[in-house]
Amino acid sequence: MTRGVTRRPLLGLLIPAAVAVLFIALPLIGLLLHVDWSNLPSQLVSTDVLTALRLSLECSVIAVAVSLVIGVPLAHLLARTSLPGRRLIRGLVTLPLVLPPVVGGIALQTALGRTTPIGTVLDHFGIVLPFSTAGAAIAEAFVGFPFLVITVEAGLRQRDDHYEEMAATLGARPWRRFWRVTMPLAAPSIAAGAALCWARALGEFGATITFAGSFPGTTETLPIAAYTSFEGSGQIGMAITLSLLLLAISVLVLVVLRDRWLGALR
Repeated sequence: MTRGVTRRPLLGLLIPAAVAVLFIALPLIGLLLHVDWSNLPSQLVSTDVLTALRLSLECSVIAVAVSLVIGVPLAHLLARTSLPGRRLIRGLVTLPLVLPPVVGGIALQTALGRTTPIGTVLDHFGIVLPFSTAGAAIAEAFVGFPFLVITVEAGLRQRDDHYEEMAATLGARPWRRFWRVTMPLAAPSIAAGAALCWARALGEFGATITFAGSFPGTTETLPIAAYTSFEGSGQIGMAITLSLLLLAISVLVLVVLRDRWLGALR
């Protein structure tokens, strides 16, 4: 009888593995060590922080809403149909994951700027995206959208479609099957994808500042406020506070998704 392989770590791998953990942990530890904990409460409730937080929440929620409306149908088509050019579409959807955010912002400017055909039409209806709150939300949706589509598509692929087939045999029409069977089954994946999309949108910087700029109360979200505090006004303490706030939100998202996402990696 063959004994199972003992899962003991190879000693030669322990050192580079430890370096890998420290590579991620040390910057975060450094951030925590430089927090002015005595002034932290007053900084968190300051007008600048609350304004940036409100704007970040507003833009990120809009980004998630846009992603849900257009992303869930696309994920369903990619997972459950033989859509022509499916591989090409999937590659296009995942492109923002590897595309430099600044390039994404420039691309949005060339597609939705006021002098572009689409921008001209929008301007006719009084809608201006560049350097506006709506533009910041669109930039965040652009970078967060792939997380939603990929997560929902993966969830739909893992679900057995025999429930939909059973509903069809009972006479349920396609739209009824979609809303009453498919969507409830996909709800956990949709929730996880929306959370990841929201977290990515909340932390977006490059595409937002390139397409929407940095205007306090209008487009200066938390990441942009942290950057301007660190580089522009030299308020290192405020930049660290804003960074700590974003770190706390990121950790919270991971905790919420621990069973759905991290649990799948065990």
